[in-house]
Amino acid sequence: MRSHLLNDATAESYRRSVTEGVERVAAKLAATRRPFSGVTPAELAPVIDAVDLDRPLGDASAALDELEDVYLRDAVYFHHPRYLGHLNCPVVIPAVLGEAVLSAINSSLDTWDQSAGGTLIERKLVDWTTGRIGLGPAADGVFTSGGTQSNLQAMLLAREEAKTKDLAKLRIFSSECSHFSVQKSATLLGLGADAVISIPVDRNKRMQSVVLAAELEACRAEGLVPMAIVATAGTTDFGSIDPLPEIAALADEYGAWMHVDAAYGCGLLASRTRRHLLDGIERADSVTVDYHKSFFQPVSSSALLVRDGATLRHATYHADYLNPRQAGDMGAPATPEGLWGKIPNQVDKSLQTTRRFDALKLWMTLRVMGADGIGELFDEVCDLAREGHALLAADPRYDVVVEPQLSTLVYRYVPEAVTSPAEIDRANLYARKALFASGEAVVAGTKVDGRQYLKFTLLNPETTAADIAAVLDLIAGHAEQYLGETLVHA
Repeated sequence: MRSHLLNDATAESYRRSVTEGVERVAAKLAATRRPFSGVTPAELAPVIDAVDLDRPLGDASAALDELEDVYLRDAVYFHHPRYLGHLNCPVVIPAVLGEAVLSAINSSLDTWDQSAGGTLIERKLVDWTTGRIGLGPAADGVFTSGGTQSNLQAMLLAREEAKTKDLAKLRIFSSECSHFSVQKSATLLGLGADAVISIPVDRNKRMQSVVLAAELEACRAEGLVPMAIVATAGTTDFGSIDPLPEIAALADEYGAWMHVDAAYGCGLLASRTRRHLLDGIERADSVTVDYHKSFFQPVSSSALLVRDGATLRHATYHADYLNPRQAGDMGAPATPEGLWGKIPNQVDKSLQTTRRFDALKLWMTLRVMGADGIGELFDEVCDLAREGHALLAADPRYDVVVEPQLSTLVYRYVPEAVTSPAEIDRANLYARKALFASGEAVVAGTKVDGRQYLKFTLLNPETTAADIAAVLDLIAGHAEQYLGETLVHA
């Protein structure tokens, strides 16, 4: 069994196995003609259930053969131009190369003596990102598993920095279109979901700062404490960006922690033409970025950035075997030269202990493509969303909700013949499911004012306006089929 361990003696076997895996995936990507096979859980489950995990195949080639049947054949392929569903991006090759390297070396980013240069690379990328945001010289941050973890840690810091320890008095303000992780964080932090005050949005799905001001004043009048205001820079459903400068002014006035959830909109940090859409983000106390969305990185790659690095102490716990309180101790005797100096342990800033070197993927991307290269890709999909909006607005079959700020379009098929709103809901639901089952395209769904809508999340620069038009025709065909069959049955 030692022959399967990756080391100096098995380097050639590693090369052969990984090369074969890469070749198979490359062939699969080249041959993929649809984003999805259309397989159902009922069809695929027996195939996977039939695998006996206690009887190993003993051979990587055989395992790859089996993988074709249990995964590769039926995977949802985000690189396909007609994958228009969730906030999943196609990934750039330098990042995939970084993923291969970090998996093989297997550094853990909790302490210096497990990662060395990896620690400094992550810190360099944190500094690069805080510089792009404009958080100032005291800024710091840490990579996380995703936006939900980043938002949770931000709310933890806000809770600890609040002017009271009475949890019952703390309130968080976020828009009705903010991510569900805000409510989840409140619950996990002992505040309860009721501690989150939902602020209505305007017709462009942006937080209404006038209502926010009124709610903050009411909070103060009731003797409650405005712990945090969560502004969203790129809502999941609409890609809308809250009015950051107005929210920052209110956060200052009421002494609230300002957090900007830019998990989606962070790609604007690299844009040469749209960076102004994030004006005001530099006034935040903390910011969430998801590089695995608009920076075209493989999952997972996210970070929490803070204006004052000292606030990260609220996540710090010490263990003698890992990060002892004595800086530079590491259980070794001091040297005359002071070689260790102050040890940079990233675990001091993180909610996680063992943590992957996900920063390497972004490092490789920047070193190969540069920030402008990333920004150009994100600008392309934002431009495409504008084209898609024009198509929808001109198409009498569809009702489109808002003009996009980023790369999301929310719309609804509306039949020419008058029918009930509930029936239209069912037609849109049916069309989405039928489209997915066909494998021809993947779109997402959501609700607007209680009604069923469909959603394009455009993160693939290879998608064209012609792809969008074709998918709209497919949706209309499925919806019309459903309504026709319903009429016949009636």
